[in-house]
Amino acid sequence: MTNTNTSRSPLPLIGLVVIELGNSVAAPFCGQILGELGAKVIKIEKPTGDDARKWGPPFWEGSGAYFQSLNRNKESVVCDFHNPEHIDLLKQLIYEKADIVIQNMRPGQVEKLGLDAKSLSFIKPELIFCNFGAFGSRGPLSQQPGYDPLMQAFSGIMSTTGEADRPTVRVGPSIVDLGTGLWGIIGILTALYERQTSSRGKTIDVSLFETATSWVSLLAAQYLASNEIPTRQGSGANGIVPYKAYATTDGEVVIAAGSDALFNAFCEMVCHPEWALDPLFRDNPSRVANAKTLYSLIEKIIATKSTAQWLVACEKYGLPASPVHDIEQMVKHPQTKALGIIQNIPNSDMSFIGLPISFNGERPSIQSSPPKLGEHTDNYLNRS
Repeated sequence: MTNTNTSRSPLPLIGLVVIELGNSVAAPFCGQILGELGAKVIKIEKPTGDDARKWGPPFWEGSGAYFQSLNRNKESVVCDFHNPEHIDLLKQLIYEKADIVIQNMRPGQVEKLGLDAKSLSFIKPELIFCNFGAFGSRGPLSQQPGYDPLMQAFSGIMSTTGEADRPTVRVGPSIVDLGTGLWGIIGILTALYERQTSSRGKTIDVSLFETATSWVSLLAAQYLASNEIPTRQGSGANGIVPYKAYATTDGEVVIAAGSDALFNAFCEMVCHPEWALDPLFRDNPSRVANAKTLYSLIEKIIATKSTAQWLVACEKYGLPASPVHDIEQMVKHPQTKALGIIQNIPNSDMSFIGLPISFNGERPSIQSSPPKLGEHTDNYLNRS
C-alpha cells in the first residue's frame, strides 16, 4: 500500500495488519477506519467482489460510490472460498501476518471454513478477532442475516422516526451499519490495549441489533420509566419542548430551546414574554404536556420571517439554532471547508469525508484510493 500521508506525526496504528473478511457496510467501515489510522488492511473478497461494488448508480471510477467511500486505504485480495488451496493460503496469511481479523460473513460460514476465532486463535492466541453479526451471538435469531433497514425496523428506530400522522420512515444515513463499525473499533482498540500486557488477543462480538438498541437507549429509558411507548415526533424530541424545526418564508430552521432559561429567551425573541409565566408553559414538563398548543403558536410566528432573519435573532438572544441543510449545502459550507474534513484521494479525482477526529490538531489523511477487485491477490494468495 502506497503511503501518501504528509502529516508530521506518525499514524498510531502503523505496523498492525488487519485481514478484513468484510462485505457491504459495517465491517468495511471498521476496516477503513483502522486503515486510516495507519494499519495495513487486506480486504478478502469473493471472486465477484464485495456486493457494495455494484451498489449504484452513481458509480465512481469503476465501482459504486458506496463501495468507494468505505474501502479506501485497503488492498484487495480475491479468494475463492470453494478452493481448499485458497483457504489454506488465507490461513497461512493470517498466521504469518495478521494482528486483527474482522468478519461479517454469513452466519456459520467462517466456522465451516475454519476461519472462525476459535480455530485461528488456537494456533495464534495473540490474534484479535471481531465478529460483525446481525442479531448477536446468541438467542433465537442469532443465525439470521440482517441489514440496516431491517434493524431500524426491528429495534424501534423506525417507529419513532417521522411525523405522527404519516407512515414510519427509515433514518436516511446507515446509522446502524456505521454505528456497528464504530463499536467494532472500540472493541478492537480495547483488545489492543489489553494485549500490551497480556500478550493475548480477544474475540469481540458486535451486531447490528445491539447497535440499534443503543441508538434508542434514551427512548427505551423513557418507556422503562413510564410504560408509555415513545411516539414519532417529526423533527422534535420526546420529552423536550420547544425543540424542533419550523417552516420559514424560504426554508426551515431548527431552534433548540431545551431549558427554562432558553425558553425565556425564546419568548423574549418572539415578543411574547408572557408565555414564560403561563402555567401551561412555565417548565419543561408543562410544555411537553401542552406541546401541541405551544407549537401552533410558535409556528405561526416563525413562518413570518426568513431563515437568515431567525438565525440572526437566535444569535442575538443566545439560542441554539441551525438551518436545515441539504447535503450540497453542508458540503459547500465554510465551516465544512475550514475543518478540512472533505479529503481528496491520492491519484484519483474522488474525494470523501475523512475521519471526524484529529490528533494534536491534525486529521489523519487518506493514504490510498479504494482498490480494484483483486488488485493485490498475487501478493498474498500464490503458490510461491
